[in-house]
Amino acid sequence: MADQQIRFGTDGWRGVISDNFTFKNVARVAQAIADFYSRGQVTPAFGRQGDREQKLQIAVGYDTRFLSEKYAAIVSRVLADNGIAVQLSDRAIPTPALSFAVNRGGMTAGVMITASHNPSEYNGIKIKTASGGAAGTDVTKEVENLIDNPPEKKPSQAAEIIKVDMTKGYVKFLRSYIDIKKLKSARFKVLVDVMHGSGNGFIAEVLKGSKIKLELLRHDVNPSFEGLRPEPVIENLGPTLKRLKEQKFDVALVLDGDADRIAAFSGDGEYIYPQKVLGLLALHLVEDRKMSGGLVKTIVGSNIMDNLAKEFKRELFETPVGFKYISELMLTKDILVGGEEAGGMGFKNYIPERDGSLAGLLLLEMMVDRKKPMLKIMQEMEKKYGRFYYLREDTKLSEGFKLDENKLRAIKELDGKKVVEIKDYDGIKLVCEDGSWLMFRASGTEPLMRVYAESKSLAKTKRLLSQGKGLLG
Repeated sequence: MADQQIRFGTDGWRGVISDNFTFKNVARVAQAIADFYSRGQVTPAFGRQGDREQKLQIAVGYDTRFLSEKYAAIVSRVLADNGIAVQLSDRAIPTPALSFAVNRGGMTAGVMITASHNPSEYNGIKIKTASGGAAGTDVTKEVENLIDNPPEKKPSQAAEIIKVDMTKGYVKFLRSYIDIKKLKSARFKVLVDVMHGSGNGFIAEVLKGSKIKLELLRHDVNPSFEGLRPEPVIENLGPTLKRLKEQKFDVALVLDGDADRIAAFSGDGEYIYPQKVLGLLALHLVEDRKMSGGLVKTIVGSNIMDNLAKEFKRELFETPVGFKYISELMLTKDILVGGEEAGGMGFKNYIPERDGSLAGLLLLEMMVDRKKPMLKIMQEMEKKYGRFYYLREDTKLSEGFKLDENKLRAIKELDGKKVVEIKDYDGIKLVCEDGSWLMFRASGTEPLMRVYAESKSLAKTKRLLSQGKGLLG
């Protein structure tokens, strides 16, 4: 049987366990990664020490998914057999912890075993550059090529695999990034839902010694995720809402499976979808922390970022979907905060990587600075910068489905408003004269078509979304 084709999507390679995500295919990808870095093909983020190339060292981490630890061991062994020194995490960790270890440890690269927010039957591999950011297509396309066209293997002396604790330095940095003195005296009651993922306990560790009362939800290891995907979208958060109704909390923070994404709830149970979290944190960093820098959103990002950038006279960058594009900007531009619609956010003076735990801690810091509950802060932001209703619905694609882009481009009106702009550099986005918009984009990690809509009215956004689903046929 011919080897299966492996392709990296929006954020790494993901596959169904024991279907295409097999021990053999994981080893093939690991060998291609070893071949890529052994050839000395480095990106500008890698750097060199003087005139000598840095010693090849790769950090390997893994999450709480089924067999993740075993896959990490396979990757580590393949890399070591190719003469690459390996630091292997001694426990399941968040993706940002792996990225931080790569950056601060002067490593050549990092490999993370995770399928992030995908359903439980999936696992995956993310590649991190020396900066700690997501590998761009300059890396992943070449790795794909090496999987399909492996070079002649040259004998090399096996290197060492060292198991290390990648959590201590990460937690220490988070404590230094936030104003821990302010938070120490705060008397918040906070619910943290880790969705059975690898973010378990890290926010609690950072807040150790404070007066904040923290309760964890879904913090046991459960590779089935109770039948729900570990993605912090409202349809997966029934248990969070149930706990909020049973007990009184000031705020609830929800992390995805590898803790690089976040959503939140106000104390009274109002869902704060990730786009609003991004707006809140931009507001906090600009107004409360007085920090400089531009703002970044993706093509499916909310219009609230446009309004904030205009008010603060900050440059606004718009990228395709995928945090790797935001990572690249953070390496080359003065970026204060950037985020994607699914809740991945990165911050200035940190690694060019998203971090759900840090985002959650900054929300708590904002509540301390403003001396107000989260719902009040959000309402004040929306009153000044606009309230936008943002919805997304995913449709499973049938085999061979192809989006009729010409049909979409021919649309002149949506819900009674003239279409004045079409953006097509990542999917198809139809923008109307009143600022409302409808967008179609195929998922880069699953066989799904994502339909997005946003307007200043919930009823209108629902109508736009319904119209979009109808256009899919």
